[in-house]
Amino acid sequence: MRQAAAGSVGRVPSGGDNVTTQQILDTMRALLVEVAASQADNAKLCRTNEELRKDLQQVGESATDERAPPVPLRARPMPFSRAIMNTVLPTTSLGPNVSFTGVEDPEAHLTTFHNQMMLTGGSDAVYCKMLMSTLSGAMLVWFVSLPDGHITNFDQFATLLREQYLMNKAPARLSYDVFDVKQYQGESMKDYLNRFGIQVVRLKPTNEAMIVHAFVKGMLPGPFSESLLRFYPKTFTEIRRRVLAHIIADDRVTQKQALVGPVRPRAVVRPQPMRVHEATTEKKGAEKPYERAHVGARARSDSPSKHNF
Repeated sequence: MRQAAAGSVGRVPSGGDNVTTQQILDTMRALLVEVAASQADNAKLCRTNEELRKDLQQVGESATDERAPPVPLRARPMPFSRAIMNTVLPTTSLGPNVSFTGVEDPEAHLTTFHNQMMLTGGSDAVYCKMLMSTLSGAMLVWFVSLPDGHITNFDQFATLLREQYLMNKAPARLSYDVFDVKQYQGESMKDYLNRFGIQVVRLKPTNEAMIVHAFVKGMLPGPFSESLLRFYPKTFTEIRRRVLAHIIADDRVTQKQALVGPVRPRAVVRPQPMRVHEATTEKKGAEKPYERAHVGARARSDSPSKHNF
């Protein structure tokens, strides 16, 4: 029927422009029959797809039932409390780029962690989760061995970390250890000042006069150390300024010494003009007047004396 209707729709009524109303009605009936047949086919395809989907779902459910049941989240060791675990980390925050394996200084690790977390910030629970993400190796094994829900805040977590690896903590330094900083042979004043300044930051001495005395005492003898002894500085800031002026002056002297001055041009020596009489006698090979006088005097000196005494 669908092919017959399509054939009737595809044929053009004969008779030119004289199309009757009956022919138009026949064409419309044929189109309606075609649409009804297409709808029936679509409904049949939909029923077939639904049956296939149900079959695939049943196959997937049967395969899932055969697998091992998933372990609940709370069945694993969770040292954090439920409030910390329920806190969601912000998606825009980047974790700290530091790792702690258990052989480093825990205080240094916590300091580095705090410095990096200052850029992102977050709540106390976020700090706990971020600090846990920096643990690796033996530290991670220790963390998992803690009781469930044992850690409730970040201060408690940091205290447990310090106490567990207390033996790795660097020994406390005293302020007078700054006297151990000495200038090495061949070390520049800039390098010595930077190394001394790092120790001052670490030791945090409060006596300004002690810092100045330790710096002057650790210097090697030289022109700059003599200038500091002649005009003794009062603060470490003054030492920095004077060292900077000394470095600039040394650089200028070094650049000046590296310069090579131009070679002084030699004076052009012109030959002295000869006299006319000397030029003519030289050409003839005759003796010069002063040579004749010299020869005559020598001959007279060689002749015997008239008087013998």
